[in-house]
Amino acid sequence: MVPFSILDLSPITQGSTAGQALANSRRLAQEAEAAGYTRFWLAEHHGMKGIASAATSIVISHVAAGTKTIRVGSGGIMLPNHSPLVIAEQFGTLAALYPGRIDLGLGRAPGTDMRTASALRRNMEASANNFRNDVVELQALLGPADADQTLLAVPGADSNVPIWLLGSSHYSAHLAGMLGLPFAFASHFAPDMLLSALEIYRERFTPSEYLDKPYAMVGIMGVAADTDAEADYLFTSMQQSFVALRRNARGQFPPPVESMDGLWSDQEQIFVDHAMTYAVVGGPETIRTKIARFLDQTAADELIISMPIFDMDARLKSVRLFAAAQQQMQKAA
Repeated sequence: MVPFSILDLSPITQGSTAGQALANSRRLAQEAEAAGYTRFWLAEHHGMKGIASAATSIVISHVAAGTKTIRVGSGGIMLPNHSPLVIAEQFGTLAALYPGRIDLGLGRAPGTDMRTASALRRNMEASANNFRNDVVELQALLGPADADQTLLAVPGADSNVPIWLLGSSHYSAHLAGMLGLPFAFASHFAPDMLLSALEIYRERFTPSEYLDKPYAMVGIMGVAADTDAEADYLFTSMQQSFVALRRNARGQFPPPVESMDGLWSDQEQIFVDHAMTYAVVGGPETIRTKIARFLDQTAADELIISMPIFDMDARLKSVRLFAAAQQQMQKAA
């Protein structure tokens, strides 16, 4: 059966705090671990009032310290925001603290608005254009150190932290294939190039010391509840959040509403519905049907689910319901 994993942004819900959001991320990871999920990844975003995972490596350590077996990593670190040496040291440290459990997913988007990106990167154009070289440098820093190597990541050298490339377009698909790395596509919010990117990745894949055949993970937004109606209700939090994103009116993650009528324009609804093309929202039977269809369509090796749910108890229940769906699909296979 295809492994299931979780992508989390440490959402700061309306009326809550960053501290509570980070505590919720650890609690969510503990639930995921108990339910048999493979990974728990956290995403780097900056300057967003509703997201607490900006210092991603620190949040990864916080989550890993509260769990025992689940892999914990980044989905992803936006590498152009950082020097490869700094990331090698951070993730080498994480690997030393939590051996065999750390993943390093890398993206090249800013993870924020252009003003904040400029403050992070200093030289934005050069940073973005250097992505391929930065990935290769990072691989070398995390791999075995040569006797005459002068630039060392300590910790980091010889940690061999697994590197993934993340993307929402063809660029990272090409690069992941060329470098022989696992690839994760952000279809949970960017559906347009999913199938073509997967095709490019598989066609261009070159076996490497890291991976002998393509390994593709795909993302979905997911909300599972006892009924379709309840799941639809819970999902209105994410719909509101995406409307706010389109309006550049970012705030804390909102509570659900009975109806989105009057809260979005026709064009905004089209935008959100399109971004959520692959969302899996519903009761147990509905999510099993939608997951099976999506996996058939993509032939994915792994599914990573982002669960944007306001109420923490409902989030934890959604984690359990997706795990139950996976188990039932496995029995039926």
